[in-house]
Amino acid sequence: MKASHTFLATLKEAPSDAEVISHKLMVRAGLIRKLSAGIYNYLPLGLKSIRKVENIIREEMNRAGAIELLMPMIQPAELWQETGRWEKMGPELLRIKDRHDRDFLIQPTSEEVVTDLARNEIKSYKQLPVNFYQIQTKFRDERRPRFGIMRGREFSMKDAYSFDRDTEGLKHSYQNMFDAYTRIFRRMGLQFRAVTADNGAIGGSGSQEFHVIADTGEDAIVYCPNSDYAANLEAAQSLALIASRAVASQVMQSVATPNQTNCVDVAKFLHLPLENTVKSLLFAVDQAEGPAKLLMLLVRGDHDLNEVKASKVPGMAESRFATEAEIKQACNAPAGYLGPVGLSANVTLVADLTVANMSDFICGANEAGHHLTGVNWGRDLPEPLVMDLRNAVVGDPSPDGKGPVNICRGIEVGHVFQLGTSYSEAMGCTYLDQEGKSQAMVMGCYGIGVTRLLGAAIEQGHDERGIIWPISMAPFEVVICPMNYDKSESVKNAADQLHDELVAAGVDVVLDDRGERPGAMFADWELIGVPFRVVIGDRGLADAQVEFKGRTDLESQYIPLTQIKEKVITEVQAAKQLMA
Repeated sequence: MKASHTFLATLKEAPSDAEVISHKLMVRAGLIRKLSAGIYNYLPLGLKSIRKVENIIREEMNRAGAIELLMPMIQPAELWQETGRWEKMGPELLRIKDRHDRDFLIQPTSEEVVTDLARNEIKSYKQLPVNFYQIQTKFRDERRPRFGIMRGREFSMKDAYSFDRDTEGLKHSYQNMFDAYTRIFRRMGLQFRAVTADNGAIGGSGSQEFHVIADTGEDAIVYCPNSDYAANLEAAQSLALIASRAVASQVMQSVATPNQTNCVDVAKFLHLPLENTVKSLLFAVDQAEGPAKLLMLLVRGDHDLNEVKASKVPGMAESRFATEAEIKQACNAPAGYLGPVGLSANVTLVADLTVANMSDFICGANEAGHHLTGVNWGRDLPEPLVMDLRNAVVGDPSPDGKGPVNICRGIEVGHVFQLGTSYSEAMGCTYLDQEGKSQAMVMGCYGIGVTRLLGAAIEQGHDERGIIWPISMAPFEVVICPMNYDKSESVKNAADQLHDELVAAGVDVVLDDRGERPGAMFADWELIGVPFRVVIGDRGLADAQVEFKGRTDLESQYIPLTQIKEKVITEVQAAKQLMA
């Protein structure tokens, strides 16, 4: 392709609202332009990269036996009402009405639509298993769109849905998709990890996320360097840090702690380790009738409560922090001095695994300006419900027993779910088995953020000059930069000939025929991130040589003009082979 036949729109400066490097570079490189908050135009170079990502996904999904279809962006509310998600999804679900005042939505995902399709089209076990996928525009009305396409409102996603006869079939389909995702991200040349994850609003019995490793990632990933263990912080298992509870050795007593309202300050004030303190958090769950149900959750003073884990405490799915009135009723003390000793009978006590094994610990005394020391389970307060409640921290033992865990940042780009029968049962999606009995189809769903992958790749690959694309995602593989293309006949002829030969060899090449100055031309293509560059000028041609340079190379190489075609083809193929 000639540069004059596409649309280049590079900028020297990033927009003031660009917060992360991928947003800045995508705008500066002319890949995207903002239309509205979280909604972007994809310019030709950006779309070219998207199409390359889509091609890799299609090839691997087809290889895995999935079948492509296309479902509507606009979906009727009735389907979502069948599963209850019309009410549950909240303000991220963009609801609309047609001219007849009927409710519709712009799809954030398509479980309901594909389940409706399956229940109408699949009748017999002979038609199973089947896996449908699409690459389609989605819309989620984010409260605060940010980070460019990383957290936009409109985006492109590949979503797939498997239907099986039973759980064993689902496990096979799930593993098949997991393996396909692994191949997809490897072919894209990304450094990534698959991690255990929480199911969130999708539901189901188990899921894993695929994260591109990047310091700017929104998600914390807990992993063991000595094994394959990895989990999203929300789902990472946190083992008890105390093997067993020691025998009580202190008498419980109240001590004055004026103006010390958090565990860090209390520990310093008492000259005791923070690990000896316990943090008390009071939650309320509203009931259909009568007062709210109260639960006090306890974590060690140096730990943080994991809200996702807390939501799994029986009865806490719809919880909120207790009001001042509810705190006074249960504890008769202001926040900052709450504790588990002497609570009213209607408060359920839930302790983290580590807290449950503590002895002689420090907690709030339920009295302003006071804390209790020497508190022990059984003697001073009843035994609690014990659950994993806290966030993992660096140095925790790995759940697989293979050493301590570390934490890195990641950008979620894919998610695979074992849905089970939650959607098929709600929507009556059944088939007739070998005995003619009706059975609910067992489902899985599998998503990849297509447009988000561009941002993730840039967060992982960039330098002070611009984007460093993996060759499989770059808008072009090679750029030919001729010096004085519009003035030198010999340069023009050599550049045109090399361009045509590379095109014939299947290389995705662009020839910059704009007549730009060398510095501006080189800066544009380094900003855009084309992996390889060939420079052709009269000085080099006098010695029958051209200049070749990889995007991350420190120095250029001078290659004989007669060998440059093979050099380019060899380097491109080698770069692709690394990602095979």
